[in-house]
Amino acid sequence: MTEPDDDGRGAIRQAVSVSLATGLYGVSFGALAVAAGLSLPQAMALSLLMFSGGSQFAFIGVVGAGGAAGAAVATAGLLGVRNGLYGPQVAPLLGVRGWRRLAAAQLTIDESTAVATAHAGRRASRLGFWWTGIGVFVLWNTFTLIGALLGDALGDPRRYGLDAAAAAAFLGLVWPRVTGPNARHAQLVAAGAVAVALLTTPLVPAGIPVLLAAVVAILTGMLTSVRPRRDEAPA
Repeated sequence: MTEPDDDGRGAIRQAVSVSLATGLYGVSFGALAVAAGLSLPQAMALSLLMFSGGSQFAFIGVVGAGGAAGAAVATAGLLGVRNGLYGPQVAPLLGVRGWRRLAAAQLTIDESTAVATAHAGRRASRLGFWWTGIGVFVLWNTFTLIGALLGDALGDPRRYGLDAAAAAAFLGLVWPRVTGPNARHAQLVAAGAVAVALLTTPLVPAGIPVLLAAVVAILTGMLTSVRPRRDEAPA
């Protein structure tokens, strides 16, 4: 097995840091899941099988508020749609088949996609994806178990600021894309997405503004991919 090159080592370092920041946040989910009335096996099943932080928190939010199981599943499923949107972007980078394709599908989350697409080299992208996906999966489930076992002993898990740590790690991946010398387009997309999220947050259920912001980026990408640039316009 060959040693990773410099870009590959950089991808692994990013993957480890993102995995730690995101995985620790699993403590919050475990504690809140038990507080919402879920048993330990139920909380662990959500982290093992659903494995999508936003969807999991949406699920226990509905359950904890006394909502029906069907409403909880529908809300979580709606938020999970975004992971499906990552597939067309990640699949060409990985080029996997068979059981590896199933494993990649389970590990295709915000963080693994962000690290994979942050690197130009295909080898670095693959290393970033697998290290991040596996790292987050292992740590998220480990700390879900810890949070669920400790339960009330933790108090309110949100006071530890773990949600901010995860968000900061993700922002660290995105920041170079909006501050580089050729980042004008990315800046416009980011500004539009932020504006849509802020405007819709008071009007729609939690999690929906994120999906609407993603639609802004998708539509912008589709429009710019089919519109010829000035230097490519027919004479």
